[in-house]
Amino acid sequence: MQTQLQRLWNDGNERWQFFRQWLRHPISTAAISPSGVRLVRAMVAEIPPEAQRVIELGAGTGVMTRAILERDIAPQDLLVFELNPELARYLEDVFPQVRIRCADARDLAAEAAASGFAEGGLADAVISSLGLLSMPRSLQKDILAASFQCLNPGGRFIQFTYGPTCPVPRDILDELGLHAVRGQTVLRNVPPATVFVFSRSRSRAIVPRSIR
Repeated sequence: MQTQLQRLWNDGNERWQFFRQWLRHPISTAAISPSGVRLVRAMVAEIPPEAQRVIELGAGTGVMTRAILERDIAPQDLLVFELNPELARYLEDVFPQVRIRCADARDLAAEAAASGFAEGGLADAVISSLGLLSMPRSLQKDILAASFQCLNPGGRFIQFTYGPTCPVPRDILDELGLHAVRGQTVLRNVPPATVFVFSRSRSRAIVPRSIR
């Protein structure tokens, strides 16, 4: 169990690591600091209660990664993607039991197989901190398609966005056979953010969860 002092130290270190990478790569790093605790809770709350296997995209310094593990997801059942090599190495040091892949999210299926994660079956949820809103439409489509290839039929793709509306255009959702449900808006995040949950159109309806 971490002491309060250790948590404060880790939080400060994570923010510095993240900000340093933003200074070096402002376009590919979608924010200047890790997600705030309220946004992290709002994201993790959308993981299905029965979920056992999760994929995380755009882990950064591991703020969301830690919360997913605290949700009782076993380290071997978590696959984490981070495209920035320095941040990926940092994650490997912090989470030695978790599969960390320094790879493009479009290659999710191949990386899941190469890492051995796919041997355990399809995932129940994908949690994404990628900047979908700022991506070209073709890249959005490829990432969503790759993600749902690795999700079970009732699986969900959980995404936050700094915009007020769904970050994925309607025509892309229709083409992929997906629908989006708006979850919680976290006004006290910096900047404010909204959670969206995507699922296959033929799956049962999703009721977004709120933080108690």
